[in-house]
Amino acid sequence: MKILDDLLSKLNIETCTRTICQGLYHTAVYTRNCGLASTLMRDSIKTGHSSSRDPGSLVKKSPLELVQMSYSDNILDAAIGMAAMNSLLDIDEGKCQLLNARELLLEKGQGLNVAIIGHFPFIPKLREAVRELWVIEKNPQEGDFPEVAAEKYIPEADVVGITGTAFTNHTIERLLELTNPNAYVLVIGDTAPLSPVLFDYGIDAISGTQVIDPDSVIRCVSEGATYRQIKGIRQLTMMK
Repeated sequence: MKILDDLLSKLNIETCTRTICQGLYHTAVYTRNCGLASTLMRDSIKTGHSSSRDPGSLVKKSPLELVQMSYSDNILDAAIGMAAMNSLLDIDEGKCQLLNARELLLEKGQGLNVAIIGHFPFIPKLREAVRELWVIEKNPQEGDFPEVAAEKYIPEADVVGITGTAFTNHTIERLLELTNPNAYVLVIGDTAPLSPVLFDYGIDAISGTQVIDPDSVIRCVSEGATYRQIKGIRQLTMMK
């Protein structure tokens, strides 16, 4: 994937691997910094992968080897790769705001057609503010559309929100191809890399996560915390 190639090419990998923790909901990798990604355990089991390929030995891998796991067809390995990538990013805080995806989508989507890849907790609130809301989800809840609906609805959307897990399951490039060139595009979630590289791909904003207390994050992830239960993080949005 070219987008992964470009992200990797900008990383400073001159550091060591400290800790890797893959919990039920989230994955944390601690190299120079600590990075997060969604684990996608349910999706992994569906594809026949119930564990990463080399558990117990992963901490022996270099940061570069860990990031290269993002290309894997094993979703659990790819989640480790994305968390490793996020751990190596030198986030330019001067280009970020303390702003979460819900606030930005409410602002940009007011009265417009919005497509969201992934079911997020703010969906009911967003539905009240927009003209049409199409939620496209691998594991659809009531009112959601299945993955195949992306081909129909994404090109019609004025605003497109894409879960960062699209990097993990390698659908990000196809989703961006479907997007109307005039649409406002936002990548969302702890997997989303806070890197300006994404702006070269037509993405307008990235609402991601910065770890500010690695010990707390690793402890929470290891104990099966959901995103809302993870302590030691803050939500940042980087604008184009």
